[in-house]
Amino acid sequence: MSNEFLEAFADLQREKNLSQEEIIGAITAAMENAYKKEFDRNNVRVDIDMEQGAVTMLTQLTVVEDVEDDVTQISLEDARDIYEEYEVGDIIEFEIDPKEFDRIAAQGAKQVFTQRNREAERTNSFNEYASKKDQVISGKIERVGNNAIQVSLGNTDGIIPTKEQVPTENFRAGQHVKVLVKEVRQDSRGAHVILSRTSPGLVKGLFELEIPEIADGTVEIKGIAREAGSRTKIAVYSHDENVDPVGACVGNRGGRVQNIADELNGEKIDIIVWDEDPAVLISNVLKPAIVEGVYLNEEDKSATAVVPEQQLSLAIGREGQNVRLAAKVSGWKIDIKSNEQLKEMGFAFDEYEGTDEETSVEEADA
Repeated sequence: MSNEFLEAFADLQREKNLSQEEIIGAITAAMENAYKKEFDRNNVRVDIDMEQGAVTMLTQLTVVEDVEDDVTQISLEDARDIYEEYEVGDIIEFEIDPKEFDRIAAQGAKQVFTQRNREAERTNSFNEYASKKDQVISGKIERVGNNAIQVSLGNTDGIIPTKEQVPTENFRAGQHVKVLVKEVRQDSRGAHVILSRTSPGLVKGLFELEIPEIADGTVEIKGIAREAGSRTKIAVYSHDENVDPVGACVGNRGGRVQNIADELNGEKIDIIVWDEDPAVLISNVLKPAIVEGVYLNEEDKSATAVVPEQQLSLAIGREGQNVRLAAKVSGWKIDIKSNEQLKEMGFAFDEYEGTDEETSVEEADA
């Protein structure tokens, strides 16, 4: 019996990922509650010996002068027949005959244990995924619904709600996917893991997984802006003068950044060198457009970038996307003007050349 108990205990720990204390507490509570319910007695204690693999149930009797309740009390005279040193107020424990547990009591114990087991599993699941908030994890698509995509994460499921889905992405059941843990909630039904495919954090996490120099801290992501499904701009900085941050991210023949773009279903990725000089930074983030000069207003953190007349549309981007992402990744409000426009407004212009590098998926492929 002891071997069977210990084997069952070990299986439960392994399968349910529960601690020894959690399982012992659940078994103890289950047996005590089932016995109290079946026999209407509260004076019971369960002892579990993990070394021997034995479970013992004990009833507790209080030593009294005159017995008023023979279910919970024992007379001093009878107690001293057992051991002559007993005094009034002492507690004596007797092992309960296991045969007293009939089918109903056993079923009750099973139900209570199952409930405790589920509660512990829910708590473990919540704690596990709460610790992974804002991290990228892998899952498998279980079901694609109208309002959410259900993703199997192994020991629990997560959902990608509509607002966290990229409209251009089409998933099917059985497909493996990387997602960002956006939020973790807990209620009586367990942990609810909210996942995202639209968050800039997903791209950041993919870079951390794909680029060793980012993972070890040599290269730092200083800013990121994303319009999911279309384009991302990411600004990187190297803490080692011998490591080119853009080159590290692009990889040999563009392999590293292309792997990330493939995971994002072909989303365009611009990798930009971060610079502490705002003028240089703004010049970098507006690429592929050529910036001839930058006028800064430190007070409201706004800037006017000057580009050649023929590159106005490139600097602004389709529907303003390029300048919009540039503003987000740099943290500056950016207005785009051509040299001709500034002259018409009566401003003089001193030429300024940006020098740092930038690349994109398309350039890496070239």
